[in-house]
Amino acid sequence: MISPLAYVDPAAKLGKNVTVQPFAYIEGDVVIGNDCVIMAGAHILNGTRMGRKNTVHHGAVLASVPQDFHYEGEDSVLVIGDENDIRENVVVARATHKDGGTRIGNGNFLMDGTHLCHDVQIGNNCVLGIRSMVAGESRVDDCTILSSNVIVQQNCHIGSWVLIQSGCRISKDVPPYVIMAGNPVQYHGINAVVLQHKNMVDDRILRHIMNTYRLIYQGNFSLQDAVLKIEDQIPKSPEIENIVEFIRNSKGIIR
Repeated sequence: MISPLAYVDPAAKLGKNVTVQPFAYIEGDVVIGNDCVIMAGAHILNGTRMGRKNTVHHGAVLASVPQDFHYEGEDSVLVIGDENDIRENVVVARATHKDGGTRIGNGNFLMDGTHLCHDVQIGNNCVLGIRSMVAGESRVDDCTILSSNVIVQQNCHIGSWVLIQSGCRISKDVPPYVIMAGNPVQYHGINAVVLQHKNMVDDRILRHIMNTYRLIYQGNFSLQDAVLKIEDQIPKSPEIENIVEFIRNSKGIIR
């Protein structure tokens, strides 16, 4: 159902059973999948490519012009997957360049006032808390939680199954499965409660993850030496390999 009080450009492509409430604004270069709900006052701007069963709440702005001095008016995109809940006053910018893309996966919950800048990559089943901000070209992997008022600076990579507590400022990469807290931000252990609640790992793997991070954060080693000791001392598993690969590909993790 499309309200007669909404503006929907005739060129926009809307799927089946899409609801558009009064005073929503949808521009022409937009694709919205089946069963989406666009609430009153939401703005869906050029470059938005949205999957199915997404809900966009009041006052959200999707595919805003990048706040990037390198942007020169290219027809860039914002790609959104399925079953995301995008709450009030969320702002998501599209990519700076035509060959790039700001991307949000499936099943994410973006709380009130979340701001995602240009070329940000959000995985699946993440929670971004109230007023959290993710700067340009940063990446947040699957099943990660940013609590309220978290600030992620540009070009940072946050691994999967991470919990970052309220008010943290992230200026380097955060490896998988950990909790970060405080200002300045510090390692505060393993995200064990969430990992066990979701049956992500059994007790044996959880112990191996804990021992891995003891070597990284509590051992008196360089990061390179810690990785060598992990490979030598910790039994291999997909989780341990994920940690090692993340560190090897990182430009620097929070220590």
